[in-house]
Formats: sequence, structure tokens, C-alpha cells
Amino acid sequence: MTGPFSPLESAQGIADELLFRTALATDAGERVPPRHLDRLAEAGLYGLFGPVEAGGLAADPATGLQVVEVLAGGCLTTTFVWIQHHSALLAVANSATPGLRERWLEAMCRGKCRAGIAIVGLRPGPDGVSARAVDGGWLVNGVVPWVTGWGMIDVVHTVALAPGGQVVWALLDAVESPGLTCQPLRLVAVNASATVAVRFTDHFVPAERVTGVESATEWAAHEPRKLRTNGSLALGVARRCCRLLGPGSEPGPLDAAVDACRAALDHAALFDPDSLPAARAAASHLACRAAGDLVVATGSRSVLLDQHPQRLAREAMFLLVAAGRPAIREELRRLFESPPAPPPTPPPAG
Repeated sequence: MTGPFSPLESAQGIADELLFRTALATDAGERVPPRHLDRLAEAGLYGLFGPVEAGGLAADPATGLQVVEVLAGGCLTTTFVWIQHHSALLAVANSATPGLRERWLEAMCRGKCRAGIAIVGLRPGPDGVSARAVDGGWLVNGVVPWVTGWGMIDVVHTVALAPGGQVVWALLDAVESPGLTCQPLRLVAVNASATVAVRFTDHFVPAERVTGVESATEWAAHEPRKLRTNGSLALGVARRCCRLLGPGSEPGPLDAAVDACRAALDHAALFDPDSLPAARAAASHLACRAAGDLVVATGSRSVLLDQHPQRLAREAMFLLVAAGRPAIREELRRLFESPPAPPPTPPPAG
């Protein structure tokens, strides 16, 4: 007789038994192994936040964020591809567009349809992503400098700015065409995430693919709370460093720091969104500190490509800038510019 299904226990098993064991090979590859993403789909984790009636797990936010942290500690590259899916799924689940839920939601919950996101293009200027209403839908133009999972995703949840300040969200097929071209990017870490820059040129989006339209004011009001999730990626890297440093009978100072960062992130997300940039910066800073400690403790072997310390150090660096808003960068600069401890005073001569 088995107990109730636990998404967190399932994620922990996948992280330790599959993702971490192959993390170095994944890091050196060109693309996340298909079996990684398929295993997450088999475990129901593509539907982590999806409604039960559509095949999802309807995980509460605390459990879901722990799952993200655990998986990131197994393989950040795999997790970085998988994590893009969930905001698109929730947008479909909450969409009022007729037929959208019925067409997409169950397939997305079961991982049969996998999504990425294209949201960095929501900025003014010639390279921002714009949408113009036409008969039957919208024409999209502009550049998104970062889209993750190309070749491993089926759709891209894309945001564009329409005249009058409207923010338009839509599901686009993740397939190159005359109106959608992409350029592969080489990354110093998580390169196997297959991240590309995407350019839209009068790319037509049918109205039935629009998940929602909101005002810029509405978007700005809820956007800060979305900063919480990527903090779990940094905590996952830090936690794996703690484990590799060697488990003792009692948690060490770094373990306590991870717990404190998690508590600060949760408090900010629930009660004080204005403090989220500082909490996010602290988590990324901690990942760098933990990776640095691991490199020093491991010694010269740390620089070998078949060793985890160098991988985790590069991943920690990557997380300094992943989804790094200006407010987060400012907080990080403040943390890194804190005055160092003075050098020890040399003994008197003679």
C-alpha cells in the first residue's frame, strides 16, 4: 500500500537519481537530454501548478517553490528549461479566450505540449516587441533577446506592447518562419538550455491564441511578485554546494543562510513585494558564496571540467544576471561592494 503522491519527494528522487548524476554531461552538451524533460512530464511536474481536472497537481506555492529548488540543485540547465513552462500554463488556465483552455490546458499539464516564454521584449524603443491589431488577430514585430528551450518547446508565451499601452499575451508556435527567426546564443553556463534570440517581423498571431490583454498599469501591479520563482533556482545551487561540502551531523552556517534567504523571499512575495529585489539579490549572492566555498574546499580539482565545483560556480554567476531587473542589480552591487575585512596586522619587526 502506498501513501499519497508527493511532488516534492518525486522531484527529489529525479534530482538525485537522474539530473545530478548526469549534470556534467548535460552541461557539456548542446541540448538537455530528452529523457530529462520526459521524466519530469511522466512525474506530472509539467502540471505542477495546473488544475487537477486538467491533469495537473495543483501544488500550493510553497510546495511548488520547493520543487523548483530541489530540481535546480540536481541540474540547473534542465530546470531552467522546464521552469519556463509554468507561467504559460497558468495564463492558459486563467484565460477568458473562448476555446483556449479546452485546446491547450490538458496537453500542457501532461507535458505533451511544452512552453517557453518571450517576455524580455516588453520595453520601449525600436527593438521592443510591439503588437498591432489587424483582422483576425495581431501583427507582432520586434526582438526578444532571450528565449530558452528552442527545439525542446512547442509554443512560446509572448508579450507585446500595443498602441495605447495595452499589454498583449499570446501563444506562438516555436517554429521558425518568415515572420519568426532565431539566432542561437552561446552561454557560459546552462548552454544546453538552447537559448536563442528571436526576431518577429509582421508575425501574425490569430486572436484565438491570445491568452489575455491588460493595461500596462495592471501588468506593473502584479509583475513584481513574479520575481520570487527564480530565487529558488539560486537556493537550489547553493543547497547543492552545501551538500557537496559535506553533510555534518548538524546543518552548517551555509545551510542556515539558505533557510534564511528562503524565508526572506517568501515573506517578500507574500507581504512586501517592494523588498523582493533585495531578497532575490541576497539569494544570488549566497549561491556565489556557496560555490566559492566549494571551489576552495575542493582545491585544484575544482577547475577540471569533469568536476561539479566549476559547473556550480558558473551557474551561480549565471544566476547573478538571469531575470536580473535593475533593482536586483543595484542590490547585488551593494552586496559585492561591501567593505572587505581588513587584512591582519603584521607582527612588529624584530
